[in-house]
Amino acid sequence: MTYREEDYLLLSGIQHYAFCPRQWALIHVEEQWSENYLTAGGRIMHTKAHGGNDVEKRGGLIIFRALKVRSAELGVSGECDVVEFRKSKNGISLRGYPGLWLPYPVEYKRGKTKLDDCDRLQLCAQAVCLEEMLCTKIEEGALFYGEPRKREIVSFTPVLRGELDKTVQAMHELFSRKHTPEAVKKKHCQSCSIKDICLPGLSQKSGNSAKKYMEAHIE
Repeated sequence: MTYREEDYLLLSGIQHYAFCPRQWALIHVEEQWSENYLTAGGRIMHTKAHGGNDVEKRGGLIIFRALKVRSAELGVSGECDVVEFRKSKNGISLRGYPGLWLPYPVEYKRGKTKLDDCDRLQLCAQAVCLEEMLCTKIEEGALFYGEPRKREIVSFTPVLRGELDKTVQAMHELFSRKHTPEAVKKKHCQSCSIKDICLPGLSQKSGNSAKKYMEAHIE
């Protein structure tokens, strides 16, 4: 299946959805947003990653910053923080640069590596976009985390790619319905920048029913 360009979703939303479908819907369907120190730190880190020249040649690397990408297969568009092109016999040709080069996406994140795959799915989506645009195959990329200040190598396995396909399909289905899932209060709600918009505790106390909430308070 391929998507029309007008139906593309933001690539960055994949991380939001994998973290919490309700958070994604509040941001991308209802267009609600609030910032806290965590999101501000992440924004500053991305700004630094995009700083300097858009294209830089460094030894055996060609580095592209803020490279815009899209995929008709996934129906997403966005940009990569950094894409390193490394010399490889299995690579592609780049205008103005002799030899063959293999793209290697690098996404910058504040904090440290996570147990879940929300960041890895976003990076994998960037790889799929690059594969589609450049007619190549990308086996791995990296997540650079700000707290340990080191990279986590991510392999784009069939399992991760399958999880990405399911995630994106679910996002498109919710977006087409303009549906926001109900709140499910979890430990990560405390660090969410839009918890005061989401109100996960309120929906839990009211039994996920506005009618029950009103009846309880009237009584």
